[in-house]
Amino acid sequence: MKKNNALAQARALTPPSREASLKRDASVSHFWNSNQKLLEAAWAEWEMENKDNLLLPDEKLLDPRLRQAIDDTWKNPEKETAVADLWEEIIPGVYSAQFFDLKRLAEFRDYLEAVVNSQIPKRAPYGIQLNRYGIMLDPRSEGHLAAPHFQAFYNAMMNRYMRPIARLLLGTYGYDTQTFGFSIQYNPDKDKDLHAHTDASAATLNININLPDEEFTGSQVDFHDKTTGKTVQTIFEPGKAIIHRGNVPHATHPIISGQRSNLVVWLYGDRMQIPRSSTSSYGSSGHSTPKLDAPETITARQRWSIPDTPKDTFAPF
Repeated sequence: MKKNNALAQARALTPPSREASLKRDASVSHFWNSNQKLLEAAWAEWEMENKDNLLLPDEKLLDPRLRQAIDDTWKNPEKETAVADLWEEIIPGVYSAQFFDLKRLAEFRDYLEAVVNSQIPKRAPYGIQLNRYGIMLDPRSEGHLAAPHFQAFYNAMMNRYMRPIARLLLGTYGYDTQTFGFSIQYNPDKDKDLHAHTDASAATLNININLPDEEFTGSQVDFHDKTTGKTVQTIFEPGKAIIHRGNVPHATHPIISGQRSNLVVWLYGDRMQIPRSSTSSYGSSGHSTPKLDAPETITARQRWSIPDTPKDTFAPF
């Protein structure tokens, strides 16, 4: 591969058809696997080509209060209550908070729009309507968004933010060594609804990336509270995230007008292990914390640590 030639080579590829992708034809995996190194080199070249006129994602995209609380707690884990206090409990095992900085969100959307227009082949999530923002984010996924600065941002989001937050609020310590992620956009003419289901994750972080002026109707998310038997309905707001245990049943209503764009990221254990229990106890953070089948005594310093388990190569879909 000649220097500065990967981008042109990648753009000349003919990616798998939508039909072949939805059927998961063997030729689809062959295409992504055989072109993996080329595509990674193309994304690096594309990012260098655009570095002067395009945002390169980093943690400054995230909400300032959340960033400050996270920074302080990594320095001193005993301050983790300040992180927990930013999250509003919807039902046990489901929380919401501002995740992206609304002042910087437009820059991130411009970046994603440039990704879409890059002409570099990329794979949308299997089993989910292929749409403009449907892109795999994690390196374990074929055809993922391999731009180096995006991957650095993605890893920081998972390691520095999601994992300790999930441990703190959801009690997922020991079931969070592996990561997974994708983007998705809901459209009235393509997506009807997503019936009640659970995720194959220990924790799911679902982040809305709509801009404040990008209004939509419908697309509410229902969460089933196992403790009361009631269903609680939530509406995504720009830059806000919902974090929940994967085993909490939830369903999405049809979107009626506009578009809803989200990043969805998961944590789970080695070999796709997830917690089995779901009863709740009162955690040291002052929040209702699920009592899972993880070690019973977890210190703040253990919660604010990064596991040394290597990433596996298995992708949920």
